[in-house]
Amino acid sequence: MKQVDVIIVGAGAAGLMCAAQAGYKGLSVLVVDHAPKAAGKIRISGGGRANFTNMGVNPSNFLCDNPHFVKSALAQYGSQDFIDLVDRHGLAYEQRALGKLFCEHRASDLIQILRTECDWAGCQFQLKTAIESVKFLVDKSQYQVNLQPSEGASEAVVCQNLVVATGALSFPKLKASGWGYQLAQQFGLAVLPVRPGLVPLVFTGKWHDFCASLSGLALDVAVSVERAEAPSFSEAILFTHHGLSGPAILQASNYWERGQYIEINLLPELNIEQALLALKADNSLVVSWFKNHFPRKFYQAWLALFPMPERLADTSNDALKSYAQQLQHWRLYPSDTAGYDKAEVTLGGIDTDELQSKDCQVKKQSGLYFIGEVLDVTGQLGGYNFQWAWSSGYVAAQSLTPLKLE
Repeated sequence: MKQVDVIIVGAGAAGLMCAAQAGYKGLSVLVVDHAPKAAGKIRISGGGRANFTNMGVNPSNFLCDNPHFVKSALAQYGSQDFIDLVDRHGLAYEQRALGKLFCEHRASDLIQILRTECDWAGCQFQLKTAIESVKFLVDKSQYQVNLQPSEGASEAVVCQNLVVATGALSFPKLKASGWGYQLAQQFGLAVLPVRPGLVPLVFTGKWHDFCASLSGLALDVAVSVERAEAPSFSEAILFTHHGLSGPAILQASNYWERGQYIEINLLPELNIEQALLALKADNSLVVSWFKNHFPRKFYQAWLALFPMPERLADTSNDALKSYAQQLQHWRLYPSDTAGYDKAEVTLGGIDTDELQSKDCQVKKQSGLYFIGEVLDVTGQLGGYNFQWAWSSGYVAAQSLTPLKLE
């Protein structure tokens, strides 16, 4: 029976990082994935440019039932550590708003770096291969993993360490699956409820029609949700045929739950009530003011729903306050998210209380690790989820041990 020190299930960001680091320790590493290519999610992320980290990563950028869990991994391997890695390979990248770092040319440049690191570290890959079963060999404290390639006979491989880096349910077209959750449950671990994250929101009724009529239009706004601890996000929203998308909406979606409203401040940098009072004093045209702040298509649609007098000279101050409130506290009730097909990440997952924060090893199951998105750790938009992949993959590798031979 074939034997290796480490089997890593999942050839995505976390799995590749862990594989290279483990290989550099002199361990024999086998990376298994049922997809035909490694790093499929990296390839399409960030519009094909991969927002691979952020200059300002800290624990507050992550959602987790235990908010302290991420601190150890981020402290051991931060964004500058990964930047140093890609700098050594000469990756051309650019910094965009809010500290986001993107590949300058294409995400495949980043994948090439990770594959090169794995090659240098002597890692083996077995793609287009499913996992039939996993068995813990109690007498040896090792794992027997039964592999089923898409072509050829099945085989069993024994390892000292089993690292699960399978990702989660977002992007099912890339063969995303819940296999990691199933394995966790096999070993008695708690899995918290999952739902799509960093995902567009959809509407029904008049707001569906309103958004559809403006499809393709973007506005810079501030978005918050009906949840006290949720932050407000000042970025762009994008109107779609089904509702709203864009960075601010994707961010807010991580905190939104069904039945709650989202609130949009259409002019977050402006005191609209004072602006309307000044407009009243000048007796200027309302349309001219809207024209200075919004695209024509938007303000025409807005005024059709919320009519205002052509001039405000005879409008009461209470009415102006009401107009301002509508523009700065536009409340909408989404009917749902756009689902896993459109989600960038999956919220929820394996309960982090089951793991050691220093290395992502299962507390009650030596040699079993879960890293990356399969855990109940979700970053905000902006490179944070990739940084969690790098950090969790790195710390897991530091604890991996050689196969104990009889």
